[in-house]
Amino acid sequence: MKREIIYDYSGITLGSLLTSMGLVMFLVPNKIAAGGISGLATVIHYLFNYPVGITMLAINVPLFITGVKVLGAQFGFRTLYGILVLSLATDYLVPYLPILTYDPLLGAIYGGLFVGTGLGLVFRFKGTTGGTDLIAQLVNYYFDIRVGRALLMIDFFIILFAAIVFNAELALYALIGLFITSKTIDLVQEGFNISKGAFIISDKGKKIKEEILDSLDRGVTVLEGKGGYTNNDKEVLLCIISRSEITKLKNLVYNLDQASFLIITDVHEVLGEGFGESFSESLEQKSKSE
Repeated sequence: MKREIIYDYSGITLGSLLTSMGLVMFLVPNKIAAGGISGLATVIHYLFNYPVGITMLAINVPLFITGVKVLGAQFGFRTLYGILVLSLATDYLVPYLPILTYDPLLGAIYGGLFVGTGLGLVFRFKGTTGGTDLIAQLVNYYFDIRVGRALLMIDFFIILFAAIVFNAELALYALIGLFITSKTIDLVQEGFNISKGAFIISDKGKKIKEEILDSLDRGVTVLEGKGGYTNNDKEVLLCIISRSEITKLKNLVYNLDQASFLIITDVHEVLGEGFGESFSESLEQKSKSE
């Protein structure tokens, strides 16, 4: 239990430091306010010359207190810890870290990568850094606006504010940075090992199923389906494969039935035999870390 707590807080610390490095070395020097409280603090920094870290702290702490009072203690000490580490590190690291580029495109790309990696680690270790997540939940509470929509609205207004204070071109770079940050967060949380889910609709489902079991050594689930136009009963095969097996599966299905219908989609965090840890192992690890 104690080891898990130390492990989680180490991850939150590392993630907060990486986020602050992205701000100090790339985003702030290039006036890229890529959404969030850090983006708002960047604009305020250039308007009034206030330190970015202290500004984030000044905004986040009242939000945290309000969130605890209104929504309860769901945010916990980890949120407060993430807020403090990110805010203090952002100002403390300024004299020690170089500004690696004054090209706004490079700043948006690499700043987004650093911030996304850092925030992804913080989220992965069950922490947060406050910010617009808190605002979005408060907006949801008071105005019944969905959290996802509230987040989008908040980031939009922050980038719009940056466009007014700086210029439209820098706001466009900020959108690039925001997009890269979002995608990097997902990648860090979900991992690089993205499997694929295949849905196969065919009149020769039995042959295809047997070939997948024999040639690919993958399990197949048979679902009952019905044609929307013909109203005929059809078997739908569901199979989870790795990315390296996509071409094999396509060729296998095509060779057996050229009229088949094949859908391949991304699948994240597959638990079970043949795909890393089992579901019970995942639950066991989660219970130990809580």
